[in-house]
Amino acid sequence: MVVAKPADVLVAARNVSLAIGGRAILEDISLEIARAEIVTLIGPNGAGKSSLAKVLLGLMRPTAGTVTRAAGLRVGYVPQRFPFEAIIPLTVERLVTLTNRVAPAEIDRVLGEVGILALKQAQVSTLSGGELQRALLARALLRRPNLLVLDEPVQGVDVGGEARLYQLIGRIRREHGCAVLMVSHDIHVVMAESDRVMCLNRHVCCEGVPEAVRNHPEYVRLFGPAADAIGVYTHHHDHRHNAAGEIVPLGGHGHDH
Repeated sequence: MVVAKPADVLVAARNVSLAIGGRAILEDISLEIARAEIVTLIGPNGAGKSSLAKVLLGLMRPTAGTVTRAAGLRVGYVPQRFPFEAIIPLTVERLVTLTNRVAPAEIDRVLGEVGILALKQAQVSTLSGGELQRALLARALLRRPNLLVLDEPVQGVDVGGEARLYQLIGRIRREHGCAVLMVSHDIHVVMAESDRVMCLNRHVCCEGVPEAVRNHPEYVRLFGPAADAIGVYTHHHDHRHNAAGEIVPLGGHGHDH
């Protein structure tokens, strides 16, 4: 049974395991996500990252353990794959409003927020990778979520587009005060916008602030030589989150990426 957690915790997993067809997908994982926090799950392909996100959202039932969610939790979810046929005419406006009945002003608001209002009547099949991800992000924002779940949000996006998308995600967190759970195999740029990183390989290899994870022996073992490249992208914590989920500055001039 799902029970509401204290006000600062939106979702929590306790000793969660998942097996499918007798194969272990997740093993004894515990995780909490608090308001206004960006948590990133990293790990190799097949590590169980997307499965853990789906368990947290209630889309998959764990084999063992419990998941609790705050009462009234509103989730905006951008899945790793969004199925649509390129041959079927579908505008950005229609994509954003699939399964949602919203006022035109709301559509314009979210498209403007993610920077693609000018593409409102464009065909989805003509969008670049970055434009498609922004459209899917706009669709998630229509729910006015207090938890935004992004599964591989920069897939199909070039390096410059990746950086801009991560900046947008950070701005959404600051302006909306929502928590963000990101799933990524991109171990470089992801470190710049995360408050906490969990390195997953069916079980939790290591977790903590980005710098601590970067230097952890399990992280280095898992990613090998690629782990060294992470040093370029650091995250200087100049704030904390209070019980209301608000960002409280500790002094200085903000994040230095």
